[in-house]
Amino acid sequence: MKVREYFIIISTVVVLAIVGIAFLWQPILWLFLLVGPLVLMGLFDIFQKSHTIRRNFPLLGRFRYVLESIRPEIMQYFVETDTEGRPLNRILRSLIYRRAKGLNDTEPFGTQMDIYHSGYEWLEHSMYAKTNPKNIGEFPRLIIGGKDCKQPYSSSLLNISAMSFGSLSNNAVLALNKGAKMGNFAHNTGEGAISDHHLKYGGDLIWQIGTGYFGCRNDDGTFNSDTFRENALRPEVKMIEIKLSQGAKPGHGGILPASKNTEEIARIRHVKPGIAVHSPPSHSAFADPIQFMHFIKKLRELSDGKPIGFKLCLGRKQEFMDFCEAMVYTGILPDFISVDGGEGGTGAAPVEFSNSMGMPLREGLIFVHDTLVGFNLRKDIKVIVAGKIITGFHMARALALGADGCNSARAMMLSIGCIQALQCNTNTCPVGVATQNPSLVKGLVVEDKAPRAQRYHEATIHSFLELVAAAGLNNPSELTRDHISKRVGLYSVKTYHDIYPPIEEGCLLNIDTIPEEYKKFYQLTRIMK
Repeated sequence: MKVREYFIIISTVVVLAIVGIAFLWQPILWLFLLVGPLVLMGLFDIFQKSHTIRRNFPLLGRFRYVLESIRPEIMQYFVETDTEGRPLNRILRSLIYRRAKGLNDTEPFGTQMDIYHSGYEWLEHSMYAKTNPKNIGEFPRLIIGGKDCKQPYSSSLLNISAMSFGSLSNNAVLALNKGAKMGNFAHNTGEGAISDHHLKYGGDLIWQIGTGYFGCRNDDGTFNSDTFRENALRPEVKMIEIKLSQGAKPGHGGILPASKNTEEIARIRHVKPGIAVHSPPSHSAFADPIQFMHFIKKLRELSDGKPIGFKLCLGRKQEFMDFCEAMVYTGILPDFISVDGGEGGTGAAPVEFSNSMGMPLREGLIFVHDTLVGFNLRKDIKVIVAGKIITGFHMARALALGADGCNSARAMMLSIGCIQALQCNTNTCPVGVATQNPSLVKGLVVEDKAPRAQRYHEATIHSFLELVAAAGLNNPSELTRDHISKRVGLYSVKTYHDIYPPIEEGCLLNIDTIPEEYKKFYQLTRIMK
């Protein structure tokens, strides 16, 4: 006999028993307040046709869906170990929270990491370590701006990575921007345009221009020079970043769910409210590398010489080489390149894209750096990276592999209260960070969260500088691939210099000096001819 039949028999017996007893003791009819809804729910389960579990197991089957709905919370609070959580484990999340709150960020009793597991990495220290940088004055800064830039920007080594208003709530944007102002670091707007919330506290902005050209678009979605110039000349805008692709969904474009597309967001983005907004997967303002370089030049002129760069998650290596060849051919260079990793992402992304598209950060960074060196361009272009940059070691590793500075998104979200609820795409973020629900947003208090972003940034920079000093170096720019070791097997350790040997400067400009590993995807172009 099936559970369905048991339910029918038990329900019939209980109902008849209550009715029978009522002839002797009428108050028992109150029991129908409990039994009645249960019987009706069970009958509904039996006759509905959408869920087989509920149809075969009336009432009991509902518990399956209840448990499934709270599975993420059960895993996070009761099942996961400190090192297992994804995308960020508990060790990293706790570190961010403690630094954001200004609490003790040290750990007792040694590392919880399996240091003999393949993939474990460490920074090689020196017996001649330098003075603790916490006793030194200002943090080092990074000057971004090439030969054609008229307004170079003095940047922090760690900034807020691209997250749009729309994806984030107004209070989240306010807290991040105020924190950036307090800590003297930059806030990337994301491709969702510049909102009033980005401007309220006057924090430095990196204005990101995506394929939808939000904030600088015509009605048909094409680029508008006039509205671009109007926003680019704002004093808060320090740099402009052209987004070609992002780590979460490279080649897909952005997604703003209809539930998040409010009247305010629609006004800022120059779109219609209440509809899902999809950014195109590619740009309409240019169609090849040469046109792209001239688009960069155009934006630099329209912005009166502010730093112009582009962001990409590396895909086909040949296409990035085409960009470099176009730079050499035209003499037009971006001031910076932001490299995103396939492990990045804070908003909504299709699962296949999030899990299986885009080159991971380390491999992408190494290729971008080496290719720029090979074309003799690296000295003129700054390289910024994003993709799970959480700790001082992550910064040190990125700079050792070829970066000049770092951006972080998820760590900054956590610093202002994100609990990794994984509801960024549902408009139900319980802490008001990634939602447009006014009731949930109200719970995020800007005055409380802004200092947390500032404290997290400061503590992480301190940690990074301590590592640099422990390695015996005077400046972060002295980090090289020789400084980071990686276990590649139980009995084998290599430095990143061994794994990814650097290439000679200018070797890609001459067909006779092209390294063997580049020949497999190298095509002769006008530069070689």
